[in-house]
Amino acid sequence: MKKTAALLLAALTALSLSGCGGQSAPTTAPETEATTAAETESETAAQAEDAIGEKPTVRVGSLNGPTSMGLVYTMQKADNGESGNYYEFHMATAADEITGLLVKGELDIALIPANVASVLYNKTEGNITVIDINTLGVLYVVSSDESIQSMADLKGKTVYLTGMGTTPDYVMQYLLKANGLTTDDVKLEYKTEAAEVAAILKETPDAVGMLPQPFVTAAMAQNDQLRMVLDLTAEWNKVQEQAGGSTLVTGVTVARTDFLKAEPEAVTTFLYEHEESALAVTENLDEASQLVADLGIIEKAPVAKKAIPYCNITCLTGEEMKAALSGYLQVLYDQDPSSVGGNLPGDDFYYIP
Repeated sequence: MKKTAALLLAALTALSLSGCGGQSAPTTAPETEATTAAETESETAAQAEDAIGEKPTVRVGSLNGPTSMGLVYTMQKADNGESGNYYEFHMATAADEITGLLVKGELDIALIPANVASVLYNKTEGNITVIDINTLGVLYVVSSDESIQSMADLKGKTVYLTGMGTTPDYVMQYLLKANGLTTDDVKLEYKTEAAEVAAILKETPDAVGMLPQPFVTAAMAQNDQLRMVLDLTAEWNKVQEQAGGSTLVTGVTVARTDFLKAEPEAVTTFLYEHEESALAVTENLDEASQLVADLGIIEKAPVAKKAIPYCNITCLTGEEMKAALSGYLQVLYDQDPSSVGGNLPGDDFYYIP
């Protein structure tokens, strides 16, 4: 902004000086002087306009799912040239791809899993700062078995889920333990991808699976017998009412700390536009669903429309963000310190404007 202001001041000064020049003695070619003055004024005005319109370029990475869904209106504004920053967006299906680009300095801002942000903070010795929470809980237990109405009802059953040692696994094991159950009571069978769990649920309707949105909605679209029998965000909240009040957090938005220090106003602009976009997605389901489908985040707009209300898309910042995220990371740390990178992040992990 200081650079922009200086350029604008220079431009306005030049305009002023060209106006003063008109008071000097006339030359023998008044028409030529008038033409030259007009050309100079036009060029100076163009320079002033360029100075006013100068915007930084921000490279943003996100995952193909709820985190990207909350960005679709920012993406649309950028495509239309209406955003406050110039943006280069990069969507990926795997967190490793995004984090690799971030660590190499090829992304400035990234939307990644909450615990991964803490791991990167430790790995980069503090060169990762969380600027907002973009997604709260998106995990659900899905089955056609209507007898499942609480975590206790999972006793004696097999639950299919993805990723041993990943966030869904930590959440499930935490909730089982909090409800007096162990993996001896509930068999956890791990699959590589959510699509594998969905396939099992399609073939065996009374099977029990734990899935994130939007895979839950996609699985239910393939089999009308399936139901969301447990909302794990609600189950987490029941436990935390007694244990400290932390929030189940899925995705956060981080900036490289060196970028944040170099371009604080660009980050502020992004936060404003991200919050605006997240709110618009939840308030304009028909339009947002079509944008989500057009960007290939979810294949079909009707499925996106059903999934969005259950994706808990948000944009929490400041102290509210810190309270929710620090409590969540504490729960993960207590289970397994390696899940957050070995140590809980310091206060500098949280961006408080």
